Amino acid sequence: MLERARELDAADPLSEYRERFLLPEGVIYLDGNSLGALPSATPARLEQVIRGEWGEGLIRSWNDADWIGAARRVGGKIAPLIGAQPHEVVAADSTSVNLFKLIAAALDMRPGRKVILSEPGNFPTDLYMIAGLERQGLAQRRLADRGQIAEALGDDVALLLLTHVHYKSGDVFDMAALTRAAHEAGALVLWDLSHSGGALPVELNACRADFAVGCGYKYLNGGPGAPAYAFVAERHHTALNQPLTGWFGHAAPFAFSDDYAPAPGIDRLQCGTSPILGLAALEVGVELIAEIGVERLYAKSQALSEFFLEALRQWGLDLELASQPGSAARGSQLSFRHPEAYAICQALIARGVIGDFRDPDILRLGFAPAYLRFADMAEAARHLSEVIASGEWNRPEFLQRAAVT
Repeated sequence: MLERARELDAADPLSEYRERFLLPEGVIYLDGNSLGALPSATPARLEQVIRGEWGEGLIRSWNDADWIGAARRVGGKIAPLIGAQPHEVVAADSTSVNLFKLIAAALDMRPGRKVILSEPGNFPTDLYMIAGLERQGLAQRRLADRGQIAEALGDDVALLLLTHVHYKSGDVFDMAALTRAAHEAGALVLWDLSHSGGALPVELNACRADFAVGCGYKYLNGGPGAPAYAFVAERHHTALNQPLTGWFGHAAPFAFSDDYAPAPGIDRLQCGTSPILGLAALEVGVELIAEIGVERLYAKSQALSEFFLEALRQWGLDLELASQPGSAARGSQLSFRHPEAYAICQALIARGVIGDFRDPDILRLGFAPAYLRFADMAEAARHLSEVIASGEWNRPEFLQRAAVT
């Protein structure tokens, strides 16, 4: 398998991009769906912002270096990666905060309806944000299994909130079909793109999506805690009223008025002062992913995951697949179910193969094709097979769970 992997790497049109990332020697990094790798251009860019724009320019850089426009500029560069127009996306705050703003805005746009419909097992912060509004008496949470979502869209549903690619299994929702079903029921739709933005093709406008959020630190390689992004379809800009009416969302923030007046368009979704260092790092990652192209990245990620499964079969490892068997039905990851998934994950990390664990029994391996090779797949499959076959995972240091996994 390794020889064949090297042949595939030699023919890979994306192989040159591996050098555009700083990767530690001897590590196979299969956790880019939690934290993307560091682009090699990011340190120099941050150095420029810190020493030049901040150190020399000081406060003048809000204008001279266009810090004031960073949220819109970076959002505009994310837009084509998710099938949106530049003026429909802003990079700001965190995914959780953007969820809160848009859930509340949707409730405001659907008076008389209080139900937010989602699925059990959605990423926790999505459900927690609904619960927070529910405690204030503003919303009512309803959960339906993914096969029953369309049937659960009653005339009391204000918003359908779903994650496009499920964080644990990698299963992909049919965005167009569910958006259409929600609209037919009079509801709005908010898509969480945290595990799809920059990893697989997304067509928000073609699907007539209303809102979307996503994070900047996974497939967009913006760094830990990178700013998130939010999308609002242009047709909703005038009606959008979000509850976090901070000064950067004001129509004239430097007029310092006592009364709030929302900025026109997507700018009203901003809240506090833009995190310039975070946006600068995110911009580097976004530009790199845009240069490579999402279609090419997705095609390679599908090929990588299929090759990995083939390599496991070659090693005779029969591991339960928790993801969909067809690559078109899952995101850029593979998830496996095993009662000792945590210990297996720790044993792999000790060997330099970094994946992650999701409670209670999921070993999750992310395939970020911008910097992964087919040779990495062959070697990772070998390590996984050896860890399980030898019982290497059954050591005290691997069985003891850490606080963060």
